[in-house]
Amino acid sequence: MKSTETKTVRGTRDFESRVKKLALIGCGKLGEGLLSGMLGSQLIPVERVEATVAHQPRADFLAEKYGVRAHTNNIQAVKGADLVLIVLKPQQVKGFLHEAKKVLRKDAVIISAAASVTTALIARELGRPARAVRAMPNTPCLIRQGMTALAASPDADADDVALAKEIFSSMGRTVVVDEKHMDAITGLSASGPAYVYMMIESLAEGGVKLGLPRELSTELSAQTLLGASSLVLHTGEHPAKLKDMVTTPAGCTIDGLLELEEGGLRVTLIKAVVRAAQRAKQLVEGQNSV
Repeated sequence: MKSTETKTVRGTRDFESRVKKLALIGCGKLGEGLLSGMLGSQLIPVERVEATVAHQPRADFLAEKYGVRAHTNNIQAVKGADLVLIVLKPQQVKGFLHEAKKVLRKDAVIISAAASVTTALIARELGRPARAVRAMPNTPCLIRQGMTALAASPDADADDVALAKEIFSSMGRTVVVDEKHMDAITGLSASGPAYVYMMIESLAEGGVKLGLPRELSTELSAQTLLGASSLVLHTGEHPAKLKDMVTTPAGCTIDGLLELEEGGLRVTLIKAVVRAAQRAKQLVEGQNSV
């Protein structure tokens, strides 16, 4: 397969020498996943991380669990940070940048994992050129099996992208793309797990219809999708070729495929990706997440 980075990495001397303070803004589920991945892969020492959340009890929980400095003050976290990792909802980013721009170091690298927030928006809200990297991870990052796309601003250099790759490679695969592709990637790999969960659920329901216990049917469905996906990545073969390997002449699989074609599964999934990508363009001003 093309242009991916593999899984857990250990911190490099370059990363440690460049990042003296990391401000993790918005340490919710995904933010905590990033925090866990970075600390678990020894990417950065715990004493160099400062995380913020909306509520103090959550901050206390993170401080106790991970040993990081955690609180609710974004300004305090950003002060002196040479790397700022934004994991906020899209509609919260403008407000954060507006309040943080007076204390944000001009040479700080900004990595935003907020859907639909462009690097141009970051520079515009700061009122100056920004060394920004836009990231679009997905929820399997929480178990270090994620897929993250990265796109750099014109003012970010190769070393800035390398920092982002090290962070997100601790949570799965990464790929560097032109920023024009990011909305499409949001509709595909960021929203995609939801489509897959619906497929798992539907396959499991089929098993239940045929008399399988629900727990067994769900396990069979989930592992089938996991194994099939892994085979695509491992072999690099086109999915259609792997599909043909399963589909023997006059066998049972072709009958199942005919039902899927008649039901419009292929077209429906394509339309789902396109519709989600269109919605991604509106998220900065909207009120909903991916």
